[in-house]
Amino acid sequence: MSFSIYQLKPRFQQLLQPLLAGLAKRHITPNQVTLLAMFLSISYGIALACSPQSKGLWLGLPVFMFVRMALNAIDGMLANFTQQKTAFGAILNEVGDQVSDAALVLPFALVTGIQVPLLIAVAMLALLTEFAGVAALLAGSKRRFDGPMGKSDRAFAFGLLALLVAFQLPAIWLNAVLTIVLLLLFWTLFNRIKRALPHHAAPPTP
Repeated sequence: MSFSIYQLKPRFQQLLQPLLAGLAKRHITPNQVTLLAMFLSISYGIALACSPQSKGLWLGLPVFMFVRMALNAIDGMLANFTQQKTAFGAILNEVGDQVSDAALVLPFALVTGIQVPLLIAVAMLALLTEFAGVAALLAGSKRRFDGPMGKSDRAFAFGLLALLVAFQLPAIWLNAVLTIVLLLLFWTLFNRIKRALPHHAAPPTP
């Protein structure tokens, strides 16, 4: 059993409940929220890439990660609340998440001392982990969100990494965090594949 911040999602959703009625009343659609989260992530990533020395942007990244997680939760809640769940919306949500992840993770490559191959390995394994979560559907399972390094956990980890960058800690600490994230991603990938596999019932005894 591995802990993941994703397990706190029900409680987080309760905090967001007051927003739902207001969004629905204004005819805001789930896909609009998904696109907003993606475009804001791309914009923030571009800002970081253009100004990698900006302490303010790095300090603001944990806050932005929290906002992004809130938007990611709201789009699904809104889809359920307004009965607007669609296949297109599900695909858009998955694609949007991966684009947002890349936009917010890759600017770390411009930080002095960061091991770029390590960062790229983390980004690629994160993508593979989410692919495994979706591929579980092909095995007859449900979409897997197992941890310990799911989407919410990565948001926390990179928010922490951004704080280390902002306070100019030695690069060895930055790369240590990335190494831990990489190892936890391997664990997460194993968990998602294992738990997606169908469990065959034991043959009846004669």
